[in-house]
Amino acid sequence: MVRKTDYPWYSIVEKSEELLQGDIYLDCPIFVPSGEIKDDQIQGEQIEYEVIILSQSCDLENDNVDIVLVSPIYPLEELQKVNVFYRSSEGRKALEQGNTPGYHVLNICTETDFNRPHYFVDFRNVFGVHKSVLKEMCKTQEKRLRILPPYREHLAQAFARFFMRVGLPVEIEKIPNYTA
Repeated sequence: MVRKTDYPWYSIVEKSEELLQGDIYLDCPIFVPSGEIKDDQIQGEQIEYEVIILSQSCDLENDNVDIVLVSPIYPLEELQKVNVFYRSSEGRKALEQGNTPGYHVLNICTETDFNRPHYFVDFRNVFGVHKSVLKEMCKTQEKRLRILPPYREHLAQAFARFFMRVGLPVEIEKIPNYTA
C-alpha cells in the first residue's frame, strides 16, 4: 500500500541559490507589457505574482538559460470564483484528472509554515524572468516550496501537453462502422 508520506508533494528549500523546476516564489516581479508602444518604448507595468518555475532543471543547473520560464499560481478558489464549471463535481474531477489543458492543480500543502489549499498553475500566462532576479530572490526569501518528483515531472508533462496542442483545420471524417 502506498502512503502519502512515501511520496510527499513538497519540500522546503532554505535560502539556496539553486533553481529547479517546480520551485515556487512569492512576490516575483513580472513586467507585463500593455501592448502599447510610446516613443519606441514598450509600455507596461510590473506586477508581483506567486510563480512556479517551468524551465527544465538540467537547463538551470548547466547555465543553458538566462531567461527562466515561470507561470503564475493561484489558490484554486480564485478559478472557481471566475468559472462556475470548476465549482461543480464534474469540473473538480476534470481538474483532478488533468483534463483541463490550460491549468494544472497542485495538491494541498501541510508543510510547517506553508499550510496551503489546492493551487492551480495557469499555463495560459507564462513569463520569462531573468535568472539573476530569481537568484537574488533566493537570498531574500528565507524559505520556499519546491515540488518533488514525480509531481514535478507531472507538472512538466502537463505543460508540454498544453504547449504542444495542435488544432486541425478540418476534422477527421466519421469512421464508418465496419463489420468483419
